[in-house]
Amino acid sequence: MQTLTLQPVLYVLGLLVSVLGAAMVVPGVADLAAGDVDWIGFFVGAGVTTLVGGLLVLTNRTRDLSLTLRQAFLLTALGWIGTAAFSAVPFFFSRLDLSYTDAFFEAISGLTTTGSTILTGLDTAPPGILVWRSVLQWLGGIGIIVMAIVLLPFLRVGGMQLFRMESSDRSEKAVAKVGHLGLLIVVTYISMTVACGVLYALAGMTPFEAINHAMTTVSTGGYSTSDASMGHWQSPAIHWIGTVFMVAGAVPFVLYLKMARNGVRPLFTDAQVGAFLAFLALVSVFLAGWLVIVDKVPAFEALTLAAFNVTSVVTTTGYATADYTLWGAFAVAAFFALTFVGGCTGSTAGGIKIFRFQVSWRLFSVHLRRLQSPHAVVPRVYNDAPITDEVAVSVLLFFFVYVGTVGSIALLLGLLGLDWVTAISGAATAVSNVGPGLGAIIGPAGNFATLPDAAKWLLSAGMLLGRLEFFTVLVLLSPRFWKG
Repeated sequence: MQTLTLQPVLYVLGLLVSVLGAAMVVPGVADLAAGDVDWIGFFVGAGVTTLVGGLLVLTNRTRDLSLTLRQAFLLTALGWIGTAAFSAVPFFFSRLDLSYTDAFFEAISGLTTTGSTILTGLDTAPPGILVWRSVLQWLGGIGIIVMAIVLLPFLRVGGMQLFRMESSDRSEKAVAKVGHLGLLIVVTYISMTVACGVLYALAGMTPFEAINHAMTTVSTGGYSTSDASMGHWQSPAIHWIGTVFMVAGAVPFVLYLKMARNGVRPLFTDAQVGAFLAFLALVSVFLAGWLVIVDKVPAFEALTLAAFNVTSVVTTTGYATADYTLWGAFAVAAFFALTFVGGCTGSTAGGIKIFRFQVSWRLFSVHLRRLQSPHAVVPRVYNDAPITDEVAVSVLLFFFVYVGTVGSIALLLGLLGLDWVTAISGAATAVSNVGPGLGAIIGPAGNFATLPDAAKWLLSAGMLLGRLEFFTVLVLLSPRFWKG
């Protein structure tokens, strides 16, 4: 029986918490410059968070940072839970007078780039709070990319082993490669954020609005500086810039590195990206046609509305430029279905992910072919990689656990007194990390403030489970995990 050594886990956790503490200084400075008293809460939170992180680092220093499988599972879960717990501190100490439940909900929604919010009056909120929400989503976005590229393939979660690279190995040589890969991803992420911010500013946003929305667009997070979300700006240019960068954030970031070396060819040869872009285009054009025919909306306006809101939901960003629940019963059903789709693996997007639908379809078609021709040899291949039995089982189990989790959370929300539309769409949007749900309470024109505390904790758990691909957390509930 092998003992679970916590030293490397706590050391890395300390580093993550320390970085979070340092990040709290940024909104603190924003409040201090604006003369808002909330700067005190940010600097106190930064001091406490950095102190705890520093103590964890100093008391768990080790030369060997290689992680076993069990340590990697534990670090993944503890990293997200721990950083969310500390991220809630500035919200709790702000003059918004939030309970810790509300503060934690807002924090974990930010870090998981879900975008569900309990805040109102964003147009007049303290600048530090607005900056902190954006920073959380931006940091969560880069954390999600690294986790999806390095950790999840190594942990063999939900079929992600299809995307396992040499850099996922734990040899000394691979550590250097992971570090180099991480640096390139960070540079790409920052470059995209800067480009998005500059374009937003040129299109009519103030510098403050542009910076905040650039961070929450590229991270596909969806937090805004206005209660009306992106509908606050009646500018087609802003909406199309947002659409383009939401798509960019939902594309595998490793693809950008390949394009830097090989030109645009990888963009057209990657099966996942091709299916993702084709799906977005098809659904956007179809819903635009619906708006033109049913609501008599001018063609370009209809396409702008449809493309932005469809992209926002599919990429799990959660922005809105209109209350699409008013577009008719078909549109409501369509947007509910889109909640589950998600973007590409290795991106900031949540949801089921395009590749799982593709793998499932391939398995389905191969099975049908074998039923018709039992002796035929039908290869199971996805994106030039073989679909092994392990990958097939992982993907199918992921679907099972996904549906089971959404259903269970919806039933529990119903027990708490929520109507069925709020319960089902709330569970779906939390697990898919989308943001707004459906209905009058949590739809694109509402928020989650009026939900009972128990519902907020349930939805917070759903956000975490969905973001960590379920098994990363569920494996910790097994007694065998702790026994070795």
